[in-house]
Amino acid sequence: MPDLAVGGQAVIEGVMMRSKDRISTAVRLPSGEIVVKTSNYKSKTTVAKVFGWPIIRGVITFVEMMIIGIKTLNFSADIAVREIEKEEAKAQGKEYEEKDKKTSNLVLIGTAIFAVALGILIFFFLPLAISTWFNVDKDAIAFNLVAGLIRVTLFLVYVWVISFFGEFKRVFQYHGAEHKSIYAYENGDDLTVENVGRFSTLHPRCGTSFILIVALFAMLVYSISDTSYFLITGESPTLIKRFLIHFSLLPLVAGSSYELLKLSGKTRDNVITKFLIKPGLWLQRITTREPSPEQMEVAIVALESALGVTESHLNVKRTCL
Repeated sequence: MPDLAVGGQAVIEGVMMRSKDRISTAVRLPSGEIVVKTSNYKSKTTVAKVFGWPIIRGVITFVEMMIIGIKTLNFSADIAVREIEKEEAKAQGKEYEEKDKKTSNLVLIGTAIFAVALGILIFFFLPLAISTWFNVDKDAIAFNLVAGLIRVTLFLVYVWVISFFGEFKRVFQYHGAEHKSIYAYENGDDLTVENVGRFSTLHPRCGTSFILIVALFAMLVYSISDTSYFLITGESPTLIKRFLIHFSLLPLVAGSSYELLKLSGKTRDNVITKFLIKPGLWLQRITTREPSPEQMEVAIVALESALGVTESHLNVKRTCL
């Protein structure tokens, strides 16, 4: 099965899809109507030749997807708030007045900075701090193995806990719908609910798998960096120095992990690749759920819009913003 240039993300009551030149977000309203917002997209990796080099393109793509992800989540949140306000106005016998719910760029930047800082604190600094309590500072391999296991455990616990919340269960269903529709497209099938429903919710090129690859690949890179530091200085790095060294190498880890993820998508039928991607697919059993036909419709609409499809097999009411 070919690995095509499409990807996506589940949002609140919807799905965002990204193709080579478009980004489209489709959100289902309580009325059943699907609201679609599509915009042109050109990755910064195509601006200059050097930006398209391996590893560098991974770093750029990671930052781009984080920004796009926050924007699309805010878009779906704005729609959700608007629908709640409509219901409240209706219950009070009042006429709903449209309000400007668009999130400012300043708020988006602040949200991104806060999210990154919190992620660094919990999944980056905390594992290093906890690992120092095990007195394995002198052994680079043992230290980073412990830190890596703690990092993976924290992530697994986080994902497992949020999977019990009703809101996240629906997001995970839309996540499954996203994967299924991409599978159908990669297989060359018509984008119908029947065709999409035949495929798995587990996809090797998923962001969940990317995070796991980053955590595992980081163990190798950071073990090498800590060993190099010891050979140069004759002592093991302190907690703060270790954090600064590891953090400075994060772009290398993220960029290399992106290349591994892309490779796994292209060689998914290879026996060795199938074995290596199993942990990521196992993790997706938590982050994806079997979607309903209505949720698959939303994913299909988002994918069709991102691909510029003009003739759809779906007979659903949609509004393009």
